[in-house]
Amino acid sequence: MIELEPRQFQSPGYYIRAASKSFEAAGAADLRHRVFVQEQGIFPDHDRDDIDLIATHLVALSTYAHEADEVVGTVRIHEETPGLWWGSRLAVDLGFRQVGRLGAELIRLAVCTANARGCTTFLAHVQMQNVPLFRRLRWQPLEEVRIHDTPHMKMQADLSFYPPCGDPVAGWYHRPPIREPRR
Repeated sequence: MIELEPRQFQSPGYYIRAASKSFEAAGAADLRHRVFVQEQGIFPDHDRDDIDLIATHLVALSTYAHEADEVVGTVRIHEETPGLWWGSRLAVDLGFRQVGRLGAELIRLAVCTANARGCTTFLAHVQMQNVPLFRRLRWQPLEEVRIHDTPHMKMQADLSFYPPCGDPVAGWYHRPPIREPRR
């Protein structure tokens, strides 16, 4: 038997879309718990709040044989007042953070979806380590704040960079560049 070098399976692509199935909603909740409670320790027990009841939850789904497999990224959006939208709880699974643009694609769908729903201002409280990513995506820093005893930057999206997405449930398929394994 010939033994080949072990290769980790890489999903060929990812669906970026609004959660519309129960496994997607459950996967998003589980991912947020792993990231914000277990990994980062921002919340002691859970990160659920009243916004979850009114928010649109968006997900990044890995694929297997071109079918949705598991939730590997999530973010939620909600309209606070007419025209004023917020994005929050952006999370990408630890094992998928090196996959090209999953966080950026979720951010793009978030703002494009709100833009299609009458958004005039889109804001987010961004953890400081993620500010460079948001700046590259045409977000402007407004002020530094502390949320749950964690430093964040309040930021605003440049809506002209995000065309409206009228069907976030359809979303899109994202195929990142294939990365060769390190030797």
